[in-house]
Amino acid sequence: MELDLPVTAILATVAALFTTFFGFMGTRPMNPKKGPRMVPWTFFMLLTFTATMFLIVHVLNLLGVQTAPPPQFPKA
Repeated sequence: MELDLPVTAILATVAALFTTFFGFMGTRPMNPKKGPRMVPWTFFMLLTFTATMFLIVHVLNLLGVQTAPPPQFPKA
């Protein structure tokens, strides 16, 4: 299965929503009565943020934007 434009756009949107949700959950104030938080929300946020960035770059590539590295200087 190839990741064409609609599938990639949907995945990027879902990943961005998960990033927002995990960021919200990670910034909630602690409640000492409930004990420590056992879910690493910040780690999940960083993971989904990285996936979102890769998917956005893939969408840009599918739209024709060149994201190749610049050519290197010629060797003397």
